[in-house]
Amino acid sequence: MRFLGRSLTGLFLLAATLGLLAMAGSMINSAIKARAERDSADPGASERIFSANVMTVTAGTLTPVMTAYGELSSRRALDVRALTGGTVTEMAENFQTGGVVQQGDKLLRIDPTDFEFSLELAKTDLSQAKAELRDARAALELARDDLNNATRQADLREAALTRQRDLVTRGVGTEAAVETAALAASAAQQAVLGKRQSVITAQARVSTAEAALRRSQIQLDEAQRRLDETLIHAGIGGILTDVSVLRGGVVAANEKIGRIIDPSTLEVRFRVSAAQYARLLDDQGRLSNTDITVRLDAAGLDLIATGRIDRESADVGEGQTGRQIFATLDPSPGMRPGDFVTVTVDEPQLDGSVLLPASALNAQNEVLVLGPEDRLSSARVELLRRQGNDVIVRATALEGQEIVTERTPALGAGIRIRPVRPGQPPAPESQAEMVTLEPERLARLRSFVEGNDRMPEAARERILAQLDTGALPADTLARLEQRMGN
Repeated sequence: MRFLGRSLTGLFLLAATLGLLAMAGSMINSAIKARAERDSADPGASERIFSANVMTVTAGTLTPVMTAYGELSSRRALDVRALTGGTVTEMAENFQTGGVVQQGDKLLRIDPTDFEFSLELAKTDLSQAKAELRDARAALELARDDLNNATRQADLREAALTRQRDLVTRGVGTEAAVETAALAASAAQQAVLGKRQSVITAQARVSTAEAALRRSQIQLDEAQRRLDETLIHAGIGGILTDVSVLRGGVVAANEKIGRIIDPSTLEVRFRVSAAQYARLLDDQGRLSNTDITVRLDAAGLDLIATGRIDRESADVGEGQTGRQIFATLDPSPGMRPGDFVTVTVDEPQLDGSVLLPASALNAQNEVLVLGPEDRLSSARVELLRRQGNDVIVRATALEGQEIVTERTPALGAGIRIRPVRPGQPPAPESQAEMVTLEPERLARLRSFVEGNDRMPEAARERILAQLDTGALPADTLARLEQRMGN
């Protein structure tokens, strides 16, 4: 009996064990199938719609603006130099850096003592030369009078010789008287020759005295010029800068002691690329006198001046590219030589062009066009100019259509958008459909969410907060029940 009882107990335990194993296998099989169904199930996500700014393409005539950067300089500037060396004895009160001077103003004076002595000596030499010239001219007059007197005596001797010869011819005179008259006439002619030599000598003395007088006059002028050079005046009107001398200082000849700059005659030099330079040429290939605008950013207060292109540099410059252009400016208060400014130049007008934000164009010169059902398509345009944050394109085929003004990585061809037009608020997003839950269904969902350790904490809290209200969005409910296997 004991054996039979033990056998029945063993059979019961074996049957129970097999049943439990079968039930466990069935549960594992069901779990594997549910997991496979969840992994292969369609997530059922809805299409996402993005908001994007759009604008209507309207072609017109635009004037591109070329932007460059340049430096101001003065067209009238003068170095103040000491023309002679010496000690500075006098100096004007405004002879300092920043001082304003007018043309002809006295700036400073170098010690003139030595030059005044030289001037007095030159005046003395000039007076002596004038006296010598007066004496030479008086001697010349006397020599000429002596020559005239000797000439008259020679004429009388010739007349006496002629008379004696006539007497001999008539038989009244003698040969001795003729010879005596002939000798006297010859002596008179010899005296005339001597007087002529004296006149020539006197003329040479006059010429020498005149040359000495001119030399003395030149020396006097030179001494006066050297004396005048000790007093330095302003050659032009303007503002002083780089003043490097003080009263009592010693300067050398040709030493630079300052600089005068006229700030009312400014010009700007700026450099453009070869392509930009080509757009500034006229039909004859010459640089056109285009109007320009110069802007100086002075701590938020912009100083603006206008001008015209004047000339261009003859060469490119070592280590440089493009072209250097010079433009003269109209009177521009507040600007000074050396200022770094922004230069804008109006280019020739472009017909049939559109101004777009640079963010509307990609690297392939394509824009996104708004099509039916607010879906995007891509279209290529012709890029004409880039200026700042905008571009000028030619898009004749897109006339009247709307394009996206700000491309983002999320936007592309085929994407549906919610267009935001200028002056209009963005369209409100559609509210998600809410589903009210029964208590049993709500309890199952809460239990699943609380027990799901793979769900992010932020998402779990958000869903639990929604479950507390007793309703869930339809798409969220569908995803949860798909994961639960229902």
